[in-house]
Amino acid sequence: MSRRGKTIRTLLAIIPTAILFLFGGTSYPQTDSPSQPPSTSEEMLLLQEIPSVYSASKYEQKVTEAPSSVTIITSDEIKKYGYRTLADILRSVRSFYVTYDRNYSYVGVRGFARPGDYNTRILLLVDGHRLNDNIYDAALVGTEFILDVDLIDRVEVIRGSGSSLYGNNAFFAVVNVITKRGRDLKTLEVSGSAGSFDSYTGRLSYGNRFQNGLEALVSGTAYYSSGHSSLYFNEFDDPSTNNGTTQHTDYDRSLSGFAKLSFYDFSLQGAYITRTKGIPTASYGIDFNDRGNKTTDARGYLDLKYETALGRQWDLTARLYYDSYKYQGDYLYSGVLNKDNSKGGWWGAEAKVITRVLDKHKIIVGTEYQGNFKQDQQNYDADPFFSYLDDARDSSFWAVYAQDEFSILKNLTLTAGVRHDHYNTFGGTTNPRLALVYSPSEKTIFKALYGTAFRAPNVYELYYEVSGTNKANPDLKPEKIKTYELVYEQYIGNFLMGSISGFYYTIQDLITQTTDAVDNTLVFTNADKVEAKGIEIELDGKWPSGFEGRVSYSIQNAKNKATGKTLTNSPAQLVKFNLIAPLVREQLFGGLELQYTSKRKTLAGSYAGGFYVTNLTFFSQNLLKGLEISGSVYNLFNKKYGDPGGEEHVQNILQQDGRTFRIKVTYLFDF
Repeated sequence: MSRRGKTIRTLLAIIPTAILFLFGGTSYPQTDSPSQPPSTSEEMLLLQEIPSVYSASKYEQKVTEAPSSVTIITSDEIKKYGYRTLADILRSVRSFYVTYDRNYSYVGVRGFARPGDYNTRILLLVDGHRLNDNIYDAALVGTEFILDVDLIDRVEVIRGSGSSLYGNNAFFAVVNVITKRGRDLKTLEVSGSAGSFDSYTGRLSYGNRFQNGLEALVSGTAYYSSGHSSLYFNEFDDPSTNNGTTQHTDYDRSLSGFAKLSFYDFSLQGAYITRTKGIPTASYGIDFNDRGNKTTDARGYLDLKYETALGRQWDLTARLYYDSYKYQGDYLYSGVLNKDNSKGGWWGAEAKVITRVLDKHKIIVGTEYQGNFKQDQQNYDADPFFSYLDDARDSSFWAVYAQDEFSILKNLTLTAGVRHDHYNTFGGTTNPRLALVYSPSEKTIFKALYGTAFRAPNVYELYYEVSGTNKANPDLKPEKIKTYELVYEQYIGNFLMGSISGFYYTIQDLITQTTDAVDNTLVFTNADKVEAKGIEIELDGKWPSGFEGRVSYSIQNAKNKATGKTLTNSPAQLVKFNLIAPLVREQLFGGLELQYTSKRKTLAGSYAGGFYVTNLTFFSQNLLKGLEISGSVYNLFNKKYGDPGGEEHVQNILQQDGRTFRIKVTYLFDF
């Protein structure tokens, strides 16, 4: 039997077992008196608690009514599964996977993840504020993410093309991180953690809602990790490079802050992070085993928002924002320090109105403008000084969009939307969306979805030019995607919800870094076309007893349309299993997570093997009032596995961490 056949048989055996383990929980007691039948409120628990989602349409609606395939991860799940970063959270989501190169974390969606891409094809938001920067369009999700995950109320993941509302980067998905409010704390909270590799985190937060209407949340976090004391790379196994062992080069440290104020119709929030990461992989040909090799990212923003109701039928939202981004790469070549720096600054404004017409139409109309007043890139040797690149740019774009949610029948809704974006670099692009949502019964939902999206070429791809190694291409066009999707959602009994999604997408003018045949330099071109299709299956459950969980299976085939070959770093299969079990009611919980990723093709044409990873967390609360304690073990069975490397790496496969742990304590003061 082929290895592929064995994998499929293994999965077919695992999934039913996992489902029985996870969802055989209806036999658990539903009340404090097991002999009594469950109450009506318990029977309707899941149906009554259908979560609302904001990001699918830029207004609140039930996930069953949203014109998208949606996943929501709550703060409760973040605690009980021991998630440390946004990358951990996204790794648990159906059809998502994460690649880590010991510097940044890269998110793949539905079989697509270009090695070395800085997550430019997902749009990352915090409370609706765009986080993708104006140099690389990067969405930073690892320890470089701007927010401590303890401040997250929920994460909304909206799959599919989202440019009809959000414009650039909403290519495969929109990820909106919704933060907690001052009322969620009501007092002072301190938190600290310690884990493998001398990793420590400390957080201090204060939140409250005051009688005069003011609500505030202020928080600061410090993080430090020594990283692996030594890492071995056989590609550098030579006496001149310390026999392939790099020591004390995997360090990671950051400082971040967040503040959120609201007063009646106004809200103001800001966030900032600076994060420095050592580079143990000797990427880009830098000196191996030198602690001086590092990257530093600093990201900040301020966002002022005004929301009000204009009579009974109109709602207005307006926002004004300012953002900054700074990147500094310190790279040593034969002892000479090369600095690769970028600075970005931009401001923008958005306004939208929502109105209801004849009780059948819910219409949203909006406009957006962003002015990029600083888009600077530099590359130079520090001593002796020599400049390779000194490029300063500015740019802007504006957009208008509209969407109509039309209730054709009580159980049949058509959503139609379109957005036009105009850039002063390449011109305009228009992207529509259509969604038909049909619910023949209270527990059955069908969705037919179509949309297009674009990703604009960023400043790095357009203008980064270093003589002899990189060449600019100011003639790049935006890449475009068309996505088709069918979704079937079914509530099963009172506590289960299942879904099946089938998707198909094509990408035109994919921006790809290639080697110029004339001068052998790297240049970005609109070179490739991609075609992909897949199926996603998920079962989600939640019981009054405290048991909850989900299991999902994704199978996908993403290939280069011209060659017919499978894309690099594209797993054909993903399996996710999550279970939260109450060990001592309302006091002690166990969180179990199993993830399977099938083999992935590398840039060299070989494969990074498939792997299973198991994570286990014990979380306690209410043992003492205000005290939470958790202990987590990641990669419980010490599985050895690796992720495909990027163009910048000598390594074809980058080995990942084995078994690690974290202990965390949080205390909420009762003043």
